[in-house]
Amino acid sequence: MSPVRKLERFTLPLTVGTTRVEVSGLHRDGTGTPLVFLHGFGSTKEDYADVIQQPRLAGRPVLAYDAPGCGASTCADLGAVSIPFLVSVAEQVLKARQIDRFHIVGHSMGGLTALLLADRDPGRAASFTNIEGNVAPEDCFLSRQILTHAHDDPEEFLARFGERVGGSRFYGGALYASSLLHKVRAGAVRAIFESMVDLSDHGKLLDRFLALPVPRMFMYGEQNNTLSYLPTLAEGGVELAEIEHCAHFPMYSNPPQMWARIADLVARAE
Repeated sequence: MSPVRKLERFTLPLTVGTTRVEVSGLHRDGTGTPLVFLHGFGSTKEDYADVIQQPRLAGRPVLAYDAPGCGASTCADLGAVSIPFLVSVAEQVLKARQIDRFHIVGHSMGGLTALLLADRDPGRAASFTNIEGNVAPEDCFLSRQILTHAHDDPEEFLARFGERVGGSRFYGGALYASSLLHKVRAGAVRAIFESMVDLSDHGKLLDRFLALPVPRMFMYGEQNNTLSYLPTLAEGGVELAEIEHCAHFPMYSNPPQMWARIADLVARAE
């Protein structure tokens, strides 16, 4: 593999508020506007490592990292890891990596984080691929389980959560659930999920997504094509990308189609 294609690992110590974190990431130098990837809950930066296999994205700078409490990133206070906390982490990581303007791709939790990041400073985003990131209350079919299936023991909640997702009828659920306990620390789940629910219910996320003055794509699996707001997104100028043979996890169920649509948006944005 040539050096221009290879992703290099890095670690980055940060302080967010009063909380110490150490971010584990992947990056590649290159030319042009960087690609920034934010993974979903229970996933890791490696969801996007196959960017190096995409000829249409070759040569571009790349950044992907594990959210604190997920993958190889650590956090001194797991109870602090809310979505606003993750937005602050993203801002610090971008600053440390000297990335000003970027194409951003975010899945689920990462899509919501990316939305709030872009909403703070819309001029920084060259394009935004939102892969089933929360924009409405109905998107909390996973995170709302912190309320509907509440459990005092974080480890037990996460284990039962994995069983429910793994036993569902949706594409990719069993694969996702099989590594869930190894990819996220149980102590981080409550703050993440509660903030996702609160923002989805009260954060006017759909309005904020529609207001972004950048090329936007909303990617979703065909099993989720009944989402009520899809016509509103289309009417608001958001490109819809329905991924075949897929539910919530295109990177597991249909990565070739996912990558093709991401590359399409990046090309049109430039």
